[in-house]
Amino acid sequence: MVKNYIIDTNVMIHDPEFMHHFPNSHIIIPLLCIEELDNLKKREGLVGFHARRVAKEIKELMELGDIETGITLPNASVLRVELNHMDTNELPNGFDVHKNDSRILAVVLSLKKVYKDMRVILVTKDLYMAIKGRSLGIEVEDYQSDRIDIDTIYKGYTEIHLLSKDIDQIYEGGLEVPEMTEPIYPNEFFHIKSKDQVTHEILARYDGQKLVPLKYVHDSAWGLTPINREQKMAFELLMNPEIHFVTIIGGAGSGKTILATATALQNVIETNKYRKIVFVRPVVAAGNDIGFLPGTEREKLKPWMGSFYDAIENLSDIKESGKNHGGKPTFTVEDFIEQFRQRGVIETKTFTYMRGRTFTNALIIVDEAQEMTPHLAKLMLTRAGEHSKFVFIGDPSDNQIDNNYVDSKSNGLVYTVEKMKDFTITGHVALKRVERSPLAKVAEKNM
Repeated sequence: MVKNYIIDTNVMIHDPEFMHHFPNSHIIIPLLCIEELDNLKKREGLVGFHARRVAKEIKELMELGDIETGITLPNASVLRVELNHMDTNELPNGFDVHKNDSRILAVVLSLKKVYKDMRVILVTKDLYMAIKGRSLGIEVEDYQSDRIDIDTIYKGYTEIHLLSKDIDQIYEGGLEVPEMTEPIYPNEFFHIKSKDQVTHEILARYDGQKLVPLKYVHDSAWGLTPINREQKMAFELLMNPEIHFVTIIGGAGSGKTILATATALQNVIETNKYRKIVFVRPVVAAGNDIGFLPGTEREKLKPWMGSFYDAIENLSDIKESGKNHGGKPTFTVEDFIEQFRQRGVIETKTFTYMRGRTFTNALIIVDEAQEMTPHLAKLMLTRAGEHSKFVFIGDPSDNQIDNNYVDSKSNGLVYTVEKMKDFTITGHVALKRVERSPLAKVAEKNM
């Protein structure tokens, strides 16, 4: 049965290609939502970019038909802009009829009367809009096309028990994967414990054909050695040049940023496997966007790059302590970064400045990747040129997301984890343990 989907502005901002995910339906955009997009188009950062992108998508579709009467899409849906049915008298007392949300709800209520024999569904990612809609008896749905169940998300490793002779076989040249009840993905890790010798165990990686031992398990990067099991797995992915895309998720203090930064410095500055490091941060703040800050792009970005500065400072302490038996580094982090920035070895960027770029022979680290929409995550990965490697790191829990257009189930980080896990050039690990400090561990667990 054909349904009428009324699309809220935040859905279009979340996914500019939303219209292709409602097959065999009537997709209705209230004119007020187009006005809101128009007001958002000059915003800095992700919101402005997506607002402009939506307009371009609709413009291309308008070549196929009349947006007022309806454009038939390849998925057999009909897309149109609703110009009428804006009577706020449909709303009960208590609604502020001057708010766009209230006026959009009035449109939905009016359309329910017009389409009595069809379902009329408001699609929104705004919790308050959903609450008000349901209080009016409106059927409300979240945008579902890119939602991932965070509780069942792929974690990148599994635990199994085998005989000691099987573990020996892994060391000797690899072992065929035993029959499993769950699917196995390329570069998935296995913590294998012996059934017949208590102390016999191994961390292995599935290379697409066999279980093989970790190659970098005894290495260090920029003085840093991974501490726990999951960090060793992440380290393996980060150091392996044959893996071109790595995702690492974990809570505060689990080691995501320092591992990614250490391996980047090792692979770029020490061993020259890549020409440069590009540190990328989404600029999503509770207050003003990056455009309101004074100065050059680099000066604007500096307040957002604290995690990378901290990681480099901590790594410098580790590296210099190893050389000088407890000595402090003789240079500042800013001097270090500026030196390599001037040589073109280190870049700091935000998504605003990524369009049109192609990164060749570069290692790109995207921190706080949970702030991205799936559309933006795709945009980032399509910047990959020859001999480049992308690393997405972040914490996809709701309390770590400041972007109003995504949540723990619909952000670009969890989306890429699930969509990219099938390929031999990608890998993922979920970090579990907090290693920052005893206080950080207690806070992460109990607060």
